[in-house]
Amino acid sequence: MSLRLKVKERFGRKFDEEIRFFKGWMNNTRAVGAILPTSSITARRMASVVNPHSGLPVLELGPGTGVITKAILERGIAPAKLVSVEYSTDFFNQLKARFAGVQFINGDAFDLEHTLGSLKDRQFDSVVSAVPLLNFPMHRRVELIEDLLSRIPVGRPVVQISYGALSPVVAMPDRYSIQHLDFVVRNIPPAQLWVYRKAH
Repeated sequence: MSLRLKVKERFGRKFDEEIRFFKGWMNNTRAVGAILPTSSITARRMASVVNPHSGLPVLELGPGTGVITKAILERGIAPAKLVSVEYSTDFFNQLKARFAGVQFINGDAFDLEHTLGSLKDRQFDSVVSAVPLLNFPMHRRVELIEDLLSRIPVGRPVVQISYGALSPVVAMPDRYSIQHLDFVVRNIPPAQLWVYRKAH
């Protein structure tokens, strides 16, 4: 295949992905946090917190069109070791067709005890989250972060993407630490990445 055709095909796929994402955003603006899917640069930065050698599965929340899912797999996580929770049934169906072997679950990240089913007591290496936290009240954001931290070893990270200037979750130093991981300008809109860890 010529370089021109490869470039054309790549841009065609990207355009299709953005159209699907925009339709999802139009159908449910509360469940989708941005108007365009996460950039591959942002996705790779988020996936960089994952330890592919821990032997534990990784929990992903809000995979959307699968940009972050792809980055986690490229980090060296086997598909069977990735559990990914997607609220949108349309996105869920597309993800299942695209990523064979990944354990996709169509459900609510704010109710993981129910959503994870038989995996609810499973320990994960880390959590990679694109849940649009700013669309929810603060008490629900804090509850989610604390729930996620209870599912990973002490010291391991929950990485969260957000589009506000500040951490989407208030500081509670006695319960968890907050670290600013990155500000990715090459994302539309520019993305802030935050890491949360359980307090020792």
